[in-house]
Amino acid sequence: MSDFFVHYLLAWSAACLLALGIFIVRFKTWDITQRRYWQFMAQPWKIVTFSIAAGGLMVIAPYTGDMTWDYYDAAFMSALTFTTAPWAVGVLYKATQRQRSLLAVYVALCAWMFSASWSYDLYLLLRDGAYPATWDVNIAASSVLYLAAGLLWNLEYDKDKGVVFAFMRQNWFAPQAKTGFAKIFLYALPFMLIASVAILSFVW
Repeated sequence: MSDFFVHYLLAWSAACLLALGIFIVRFKTWDITQRRYWQFMAQPWKIVTFSIAAGGLMVIAPYTGDMTWDYYDAAFMSALTFTTAPWAVGVLYKATQRQRSLLAVYVALCAWMFSASWSYDLYLLLRDGAYPATWDVNIAASSVLYLAAGLLWNLEYDKDKGVVFAFMRQNWFAPQAKTGFAKIFLYALPFMLIASVAILSFVW
């Protein structure tokens, strides 16, 4: 492994360990550790769209011609994206409104990068014994998927404002009337198309 990859691996490993330490020390303060976040994510339409997306990725993985992509990284990257992207994207938005700290931004960015890139790099390094040559291409493609997923699963219908992103509310995960998918379908469609194009780019 070249010096560049050794240094890159050490740098992001240290970044993740620091983020994990901050996360543990302030465990009870994070939105993602609250029960209401998981209730927010457990809405039927979110579970269904996640299942379709993850299942599709796992099915096409062996047929892409990309030897770095298999059932395992398709599965764990999908799971990491579903569980963290709505939170991480929301934290970054709220930070622009001065409603989240720089520490929260740092942890959210590490969650983003680990989910979309570094977990992939680590898995392939352990599987193949070499750092993947596709590490940089994967950052771009997987980050598009991550952002689209984070926005998609934050969509909700508000009877006064119409379709909005949940993270724009002051009480982000406060219980709301459950959003039916029919009410947000047209707004969800662009994010699903973006994700589909990103996935098909792997096949191509």
